[in-house]
Amino acid sequence: MTIETATDLGDFFKTDDFAVAATYTAAGESAATINVLFDVPFDSVPLDTGEVNVESNTPTCLCQTTDVSAAAHGDVIVISSTTYHVVGVQADSGSGYQGTTLLVLEEQ
Repeated sequence: MTIETATDLGDFFKTDDFAVAATYTAAGESAATINVLFDVPFDSVPLDTGEVNVESNTPTCLCQTTDVSAAAHGDVIVISSTTYHVVGVQADSGSGYQGTTLLVLEEQ
């Protein structure tokens, strides 16, 4: 499916389908409720030794860029009563969908 309009994109961020509500606070700004696609994917990275992999679960949330246009490291987002700090911001190319920003999170 091609996402051609903001309305098309907005359909993915409806809480009755895929998204969850989150409270996002950018540094120095007031908190705002936004809808995000939250995920905690598993990652396994092999070390050069070939004997051990580093494994982790890194929480991320995909947001509409219009909701987090000034996202930066250290911003705070609360999802399902859990507080996270933003440790990575990947606009457009990071998620593969124009008009979205992927926030890499760290649980606090």
